[in-house]
Amino acid sequence: MKLGVFSPVLAQMSFKEMVEYLSSIGVQQLEMGAGGYPGKDHFDPEVLLKDNSKIEEIKKILADNNMSIAAISCHGNPVHPNKEIANKFHNDFENAVLLAEKLGVTTIVGFSGCPGDCAESKNPNWVTCSWPNDYLEILNWQWNEVLIPYWKKEAEFCKSHGITKIAFEMHPGFCVYNTSSLLKLREAVGDIIGANVDPSHLIWQGMDPVEVIKVLGKANAIHHFHAKDTKLDKANTSVNGVLDVGSYANVLDRSWVFRTVGYGNGKEMWNAIISTLKATGYDGVISIEHEDSLMSPKEGLEKAVKFLQEVIIYETAGEAWWI
Repeated sequence: MKLGVFSPVLAQMSFKEMVEYLSSIGVQQLEMGAGGYPGKDHFDPEVLLKDNSKIEEIKKILADNNMSIAAISCHGNPVHPNKEIANKFHNDFENAVLLAEKLGVTTIVGFSGCPGDCAESKNPNWVTCSWPNDYLEILNWQWNEVLIPYWKKEAEFCKSHGITKIAFEMHPGFCVYNTSSLLKLREAVGDIIGANVDPSHLIWQGMDPVEVIKVLGKANAIHHFHAKDTKLDKANTSVNGVLDVGSYANVLDRSWVFRTVGYGNGKEMWNAIISTLKATGYDGVISIEHEDSLMSPKEGLEKAVKFLQEVIIYETAGEAWWI
């Protein structure tokens, strides 16, 4: 395993400054935002694809600091019912794939997206219950008429440009938001589809990240990992449940908030998460996504780095010497 960081949190730095800083605190790999919701502050594919010298400069900066890129991320909604919005996300995604090919990166991270409820919709419609039956009809249309056909086509595009893994974050608001929906899309599209396991989104939905990792690991469906934590507020959840549309800035009023790793759940849980990842065969990046509203970018990152350096299992165990 290697320790990584998802780049948008350091958008205020240049690429070179960011790489030098992260290398100095012990980070080994990067997950670069390159379109969609994460933005393009360091990596704008439309610019970089037109200038090979800039790509070579990126490679040199990485090599000089003993760093590498684990994945390129382009989280968006390319199946948005508004065609103008969908096309923007679609173009961002395909440009990110083309940039990944130039850099020799084989993993793309993103969202599955969420369509509307019919061809005439204006906004996405995330279905969270199976009754009344209208919702099942919506799900059937979303998956069979939009989502599966779209990702079958994009999977072929990715394969033709050297991408071996499309890692979907199981994120509420999109069609792939839990274990079963991830595996459903994987079964329909192929093994190129897998999970970006992010415990923060699983925890507040009531899932146990360790058990999710076991199921996905047995299916060989873990393609990437985000190290982000969530703190549940028992008083607020006991009154309003976990479906919270309040502002993230109102920390004391929310049912849950994102926290730097270790501030939502303790070392015992994170030891179990990392150990289970290792046991299932995942040996990729542990990519810190810092979205803690109580900490500055650097403080949150440095606390996460220090915490994870003691938790990550870096080496291969080898033979059981005690047997």
